[in-house]
Amino acid sequence: MLRLLYPRLYVDSLLDIPLDRLEEQNIKAFVMDLDNTITEWNSNHIREEFQEWFSLVKQRGFKVCILSNNRQQRIMDVARALDIPFVHRAKKPRRGGYYKAISLMGVNPQETAVIGDQIFTDILGGKRAGLFTILVVPIASREFMGTKVSRTLEYFVLRCLKKDISRGSFPDF
Repeated sequence: MLRLLYPRLYVDSLLDIPLDRLEEQNIKAFVMDLDNTITEWNSNHIREEFQEWFSLVKQRGFKVCILSNNRQQRIMDVARALDIPFVHRAKKPRRGGYYKAISLMGVNPQETAVIGDQIFTDILGGKRAGLFTILVVPIASREFMGTKVSRTLEYFVLRCLKKDISRGSFPDF
């Protein structure tokens, strides 16, 4: 049961995502969460190293789309700064937003990875949509009150995940 909530890959930051290995797995596109993945919660500021990462990803030919439960204006400012498409009010973990993002990028689910900081929205939704899932450590501790509630449940999933990683029973791609 917990495996449904396990990501395929767990990294500290966007900067730690192994792009070469993903290319070998035929991943061509990323569906990206916004808050605490690209920016801090409720902020439009994109760290310079993340801006550089997005430039690199696009130079390498990956397609990128932001998928967020936030309102349009909030996402549009960040998407415009990164020159990428977005889907707002996605209702994650429902699959519809993921499929819309995939369609916007012109790829299929087997070629797409979802990257996010939350297990019960990003990872669960990505798995339900048939995507390769990547969990990143949140970039800040400040977040929406509802997210703080789900973080309590995530704690137990992450504890099991980390035990499996330390035992070597976590899948490596």
